[in-house]
Order: sequence, then C-alpha cells, then structure tokens
Amino acid sequence: MSIQTITHVEYHCADAARTATDLQTRFGFLPDADQPAWRPGLRAVHLHQGTIRLRLRSSENTDHPVARYVERHGEGVAALALGCTDPQAALERAERHGAVVLDRAGGLIAGFGDTALRFVPLQDAAAGTGGELLEALDHAAICLPAGQLAQAVRFCEAALGFHRIFGEYIEVGEQAMDSSVVQSLSGDVTFTLIEPDTSRQAGQIDTFLADHDGAGVQHLALRTADIATAVRTARSRGVEFLATPGTYYDGLAERLGGTAIPVETLRELDVLVDQDHGGQLFQIFARSTHPRRTFFLEVIERQGAGTFGTANIKALYEAVERQRAAATV
Repeated sequence: MSIQTITHVEYHCADAARTATDLQTRFGFLPDADQPAWRPGLRAVHLHQGTIRLRLRSSENTDHPVARYVERHGEGVAALALGCTDPQAALERAERHGAVVLDRAGGLIAGFGDTALRFVPLQDAAAGTGGELLEALDHAAICLPAGQLAQAVRFCEAALGFHRIFGEYIEVGEQAMDSSVVQSLSGDVTFTLIEPDTSRQAGQIDTFLADHDGAGVQHLALRTADIATAVRTARSRGVEFLATPGTYYDGLAERLGGTAIPVETLRELDVLVDQDHGGQLFQIFARSTHPRRTFFLEVIERQGAGTFGTANIKALYEAVERQRAAATV
C-alpha cells in the first residue's frame, strides 16, 4: 500500500497547447506517443522527460472544473499522482486519518488547498529512456497559510505514511518563514511545506498565497545529472534564471571544504550549492513566466545529498524575493 513515486503531475492552464509548446521549446520535454482522446470542452496534452510526466489540461468552457481552477488560482498544479503498491489500501488509510475523498473511483483526495492527491497503480510510473536534460521530479514546494504547517506535516505522516526529514526557520531581513520537508519511505516523493510567519513583515509566501488564492504548489524541482549543461542549454533556449549576488560565491569553497563543481562555473551560471551529511546539491530557480508570478520551476542536481542544506533555503528565498521586489518597481 506504500507510496513509491510521483507518476505524473496534473497541470491546469489557460491553453494546454501553448504551454506544451513552451515546455518543449525551453526545457526539452517531448509529447507522449499516445495522446489523450479529444473530449468536448477539454484540451489535454501529455509530455514526458526522464521519469517526469506532465498532464496539461485547459478548457474554454467557463463552467468546466479546469477553467474554474485557472480562474481562481491561475495556472498551476491541480493534482499530484502518487504511484502506490496498493492504491485502494492507500486511499483507505488516508480516509481513516481524516482525508477528504473527492473522487473514490479516481483515487482522488484533498491535499493542500485545491491541489489534490491521486493514488494510482505503481505500474503507471514510467522509466526514463536516458539522454534527457532532466531526469526526475525531485520535490514539490507547497505554500500553506500561516498556522497550517504542523497540521500538514501530521497529515502527511498519518494519511500518507511519510516522515519528516528536515525543518528550517528562515529569516530574511524583516521577513520570516517556517518550513518542513516530508518524504515517502521510498525516498522518491518529497514535499517541502512552507508557511509564512505573519508576526513579521509580509514577503513572497504571503504574496503567493494572496495571488494564488490559497495553498498550492509554488514550484516543482526537476532533477538533472549535469546542472551546468542543463542551465546552459535551457538559457540558450530562452529560459531566464534568477541571478545570485557575486558575494555569495566569495569564500564558498572554503566554507564548504571544496565544491564538486568549480566555483567559477557556479558563479557564471548563478547556481547555488549546499551540502548535508551525504554530499552536495546544486540548485537554481527559473524566472516565473506565470501571469501572476506564482508558479515556477527549479533545476537541481544532487551529488550524494539526500536532504537540503540550511544555507540554500535562505539563498533561494532571497533570490525569489529580489524578483518579487523588482516586479513591484
């Protein structure tokens, strides 16, 4: 019954064809050989890369659930499909622990705001073919209203069988946020849960919650085996990444005892680096192209690191905050 992986992401958007073209052109996704059959009022396009599977949906019918989602939240992740050894048992466990069942036949439960969770057979998971720029979905970062973090962690532990692997309270100037990372026992499903500290000055998490109209997925982190090549390739295709101040890299190798990727390469590409007991990880955020500036993608490479270092969460927060501040000027 245990949850093993994220088989696919259900993404609701204004124009599935246009979004698909953008992801193919800029990030190297490919259309599935078997596309979904046409349904009245619904346009769907399925993409893949490595083991990542995206199901894009749009509707011009304003009464359609997809259109209602986009009207309320803007484009975003409507559901995460969790591959299970026994989806029915997983659904029953979640329901016993208080999960709201939205569609029993479809294995769908309420998750975080209007981002649902879907239990599906493990055989729905796909194997990567190799040679792709991006290999797998590393984690999903989910913003929660203030006061809901502890409850969300308990839900993931009790209803999903996850365990908490990391937590960090982050202060950036007058702003602050609290975070916890929960993970499936398989290690292949990771949620980074974030809530703002409303006793401090409002910041990017507050902005996301306001513009998204509630809890939801702030970003998806896509894992690569070679972040330098991935960033250079994506940039050549028109992807803009968030900049990092040059001072971040001063003395970086000394602070970490050396870096697996040369510091000058990291500086050139604006890639962040951190480490845990297992090794190092390298991360960078793509600039949001979402009309509301709510959803974006991250590229990450892990060289032994299984969790998250403490310095990068703050550095990533600061990078997004600079983009948010620039957008208001």
